[in-house]
Amino acid sequence: MTTPVELINLALKQSGVLGVGQTASSEDIADAFKLMNMMLAQWQTNRFMVYHLVTNSKVCTGQLSYTIGIGGDFNIARPDRISSAFVRLTVQSFPNQVDYPLTLLQAREDYNRIAVKGQGAMPTALFYDSGYPLGNLYPWSVPDNQYTLYVTTYAQLQQFTTAYDDIVMPPQYEEAIMWNLAGRLCPMYGLEPSQTIIKLASASINTLAGSNTQVPTLTIDPILTSRGLYNIYSDIPN
Repeated sequence: MTTPVELINLALKQSGVLGVGQTASSEDIADAFKLMNMMLAQWQTNRFMVYHLVTNSKVCTGQLSYTIGIGGDFNIARPDRISSAFVRLTVQSFPNQVDYPLTLLQAREDYNRIAVKGQGAMPTALFYDSGYPLGNLYPWSVPDNQYTLYVTTYAQLQQFTTAYDDIVMPPQYEEAIMWNLAGRLCPMYGLEPSQTIIKLASASINTLAGSNTQVPTLTIDPILTSRGLYNIYSDIPN
């Protein structure tokens, strides 16, 4: 297993801070380790930097909202966004359970335009308020215990506790971490990243993007594909 300190030493050498045969001081390791975790936290927000999506569920209870984050109703790492969501009608036994996709409301303003927020019925939409340390999920209409809410989020990239932890990520992340960390270390030591560092850091990111990117099938509102004639007086298709 590779450890962060190994990549830190490589990054310091690639950036020109260390020479061949030299090793980093404890202060250099601590600073670079902090930069590494900060970099991974930034990567976490980009879909093409995350290698996996995870889906978690919660049986609904008629609440207006559900918390998400460590210690919340969805006891997972707090996501910065929701990738997709659906509800499952569970009053019938398997295999007769039915899933209904939810439209994601992208802004608080969209949720605020809902007139009756406490209306109880089968939900069709979900708003995510990405508060901290707990976010809040607002399904609408408000589902009761006949439904289970499922939300899909980006998997949490590894955040290291010490520089000697094992790196448990797909192997292509190691090169990306090393080259991009090398570029981030240069300003700390008054150095300009070389063109080699810049190009290889970019190439390693493109490798991750190529392996991680998933493009959903494009969907179009049926009204836009209607073969009916358009009525200019009523402003609707016939």
